[in-house]
Amino acid sequence: MFLLGLDAGTSVIKAALFARDGRQRAAAARRTTVSHPHPAWSESDPETAWAATTAVIREVLAEAGVDGASVAAIGVTGAMIGAWVIDADGRPLRPGILWDDGRSQPWIEAMQAGDPAFLSRIFASSGSVMQQGCTLPVLRWLLDHEPEVMARADCVFGCKDYLRFRLTGQRAADPTEASVAPGDGRAQGRSEAMLALFGLGPHRHLLPPVLPSEAVAGTVTAAAAAETGLRAGTPVATGAGDVAASVIGSGGLAAGSACTVLGTTCLNGVVLDAPSFEPPDLGLLFSLPGRLWMRSMVNVAGTSNLDWCLRSLCPDLARDPDPYAALEALAEAAAPGAGGAVYLPYLSEVGIIAPAVSAAARAQFAGLAPGHGRPELVRAVYEGLAYAIRDCFAAMAERPHSVLLSGGGGRSRFWSQMIADVLGLPVEIPDGGEYGACGAALLAGTGIGWYPSIGDASRRVRRVRRTHRPDPALREVHEAAWRRYGRHRDALLRMPARMSDLS
Repeated sequence: MFLLGLDAGTSVIKAALFARDGRQRAAAARRTTVSHPHPAWSESDPETAWAATTAVIREVLAEAGVDGASVAAIGVTGAMIGAWVIDADGRPLRPGILWDDGRSQPWIEAMQAGDPAFLSRIFASSGSVMQQGCTLPVLRWLLDHEPEVMARADCVFGCKDYLRFRLTGQRAADPTEASVAPGDGRAQGRSEAMLALFGLGPHRHLLPPVLPSEAVAGTVTAAAAAETGLRAGTPVATGAGDVAASVIGSGGLAAGSACTVLGTTCLNGVVLDAPSFEPPDLGLLFSLPGRLWMRSMVNVAGTSNLDWCLRSLCPDLARDPDPYAALEALAEAAAPGAGGAVYLPYLSEVGIIAPAVSAAARAQFAGLAPGHGRPELVRAVYEGLAYAIRDCFAAMAERPHSVLLSGGGGRSRFWSQMIADVLGLPVEIPDGGEYGACGAALLAGTGIGWYPSIGDASRRVRRVRRTHRPDPALREVHEAAWRRYGRHRDALLRMPARMSDLS
């Protein structure tokens, strides 16, 4: 028997099968399309997401050579926050709004102008700075701007919760989502005070009930079984957001563990056994299963910087059989420090939330000279992400002794070693690959009693594939480059700008 983990990323939906020891048996993935119908909007079609989900489930079963009866339980994870709206019959009423959507920013700015403590009050409850794509501000926007849609609304989900609803017919959310809606970071759930702050008290019924991440939230319906090849009645766990699931699946669910998830976003955090609200008004506090928390700083754009680099600076390499290997080779042709070229990796429509909060911050090169060519620019992009990771850890009160690096970025030996050199810390690469799907599967396994606790399940799968130790010979080079990076970062953040200027 196997556990099935589903991972609904921003633009890719994955499925993976795992044995009881957490080893991956098979995996499948399908890309979905993110649409931007207006500046700062980010949306995904719910029916397309569901079609991709059914496809990857069938593909992973076929790849493993098993049928749906071999799946003991299913867990679901995915990109957090946003808003996916359905009516009473379960039909989507509009495209799903994603985590990186920025349409609520004008409303946030207006609230802040009327109440300078507005954002600080949110942080005091959730432990997190509020992103524009959080569920409560997006729900407020929908009620204000699409009242005809919301008059028919029955439930507002996050992405993974919508997909679990399609599997089971049951409405639910989990503590990792509820606490960053924004909600109550200490209690790891919703906050009536936050609902009132957004004027959402009368609409609380639109948010689904919160169940433990390990709980069985429902079972596969006959209709979903027919579409996916799963067995009707298979238990489906509530699941957790992608951050928590990746921590679990990489073996990092233990107090003191430092983790970097270098994927579409670049998240950096330290797992704690008590909630931390330091430093105030900066960073995120993620609730984790097992009554743990992770104090985190996030560079909103992660590997998307490489995608942009390949598309915009190196379109010729996109035709290479392995374009990212070719991109690395180009970066390696430049010396560490990129000859003084600096790249600030703030490539997001919603700005940055670490090491400072700035909705207007945008990516840029700095320090360019006539002698710089493509190798230096490409290396600067890789190094910019490494310095952003150091920025994030430096902003936290907790100091890591080593870092567990997961996500797509961890597959690169070149980049992993660079991050170790920049941090001056050992960087461990966990075994496996689909860490989010693995974490979701382990939650499902815990829910059906395969493991005594989710902490025990995460410890069982912790296997380090390789360790990168910092090269002492590069310490001075990276310290100088780090200071240079910091000067340009500070200069950017001192520039006054508003989202309206960018639009």
